[in-house]
Amino acid sequence: MQNKDDIFSKYAKLPTEQVNPRTVDIDRVPLKKVLEILNNEDRLVPDAVAKAIPDIEKAAEAVSETYLSGGRIFFIGAGTSGRLGVLEAAEIPPTYGVDPGVFTAIMAGGHEAVFLSKEGAEDVFEDGEKEIAREIKKGDTVIGIAASGVTPYVQGGLAAGKKAGATTVLLTCNKNEKTEEAVIIIAVDVGPEPISGSTRMKSGTATKLALNMLSTSAMVISGKVYHNRMVDVKTTSKKLELRAERITSSVGEVSLKEAKKLLAETNNDVKTAIVMARLKINKREAEKKIKENRGFLKMILG
Repeated sequence: MQNKDDIFSKYAKLPTEQVNPRTVDIDRVPLKKVLEILNNEDRLVPDAVAKAIPDIEKAAEAVSETYLSGGRIFFIGAGTSGRLGVLEAAEIPPTYGVDPGVFTAIMAGGHEAVFLSKEGAEDVFEDGEKEIAREIKKGDTVIGIAASGVTPYVQGGLAAGKKAGATTVLLTCNKNEKTEEAVIIIAVDVGPEPISGSTRMKSGTATKLALNMLSTSAMVISGKVYHNRMVDVKTTSKKLELRAERITSSVGEVSLKEAKKLLAETNNDVKTAIVMARLKINKREAEKKIKENRGFLKMILG
């Protein structure tokens, strides 16, 4: 376990704190040039994320395994990193029909810190440790999100996860961080920020891209997608109701009118409606097939 004083002593040497030689005159050029400089820096991010795909793959496999075995996935972070974890945990349930609470975000400083910065909250190792320790179980997954890689709050959460026998993942923009608390380290090397230390910029963009890839790919391999359709979408708005109808009609190979009828019969369960439509069977038989195949439509429909 890293000593907290050692963590703080690393700050000045962090890649995310260095001065970017390409932007040193950003305050001395016309506005259009400022924007071009920022855009050029942003262009470096996708290539940096691509280099981290092998480790994103490992993390996605861990998340899928945890999900399919009935475990929980925790995102823990501070500042921009924590807010991106909150966004991820909030959007997975309606998109993929996952029960709320399976993906949980824990933010340094609590709920208020999502909207109002509480920067000092990230410095307390024990707070992150306690937050994870009170809910974690063996077989769960903890994803620590920290652009610097050394945020004490996140390190504390990872330490608690490791102690409990959970899979621990660190998503960082510090290629030099090799914490023993994380089984998997996703290090996206975006280089120094356009404005030194402002990790809401390239680091935030890289983190969002990596999280999108991680959660989406994990849900794909967990049977939540058929071809590229979100067949477990929850109809919590009119837009999503209409999407469910289109998906059921298209994948089920029936008219929109029939799709609506089937969705009404299944309480808007898109998968069940599709199986009923394609195999010409009743709701009970469709639900049985889905259960037998662990929710994978490709195993039922090909």
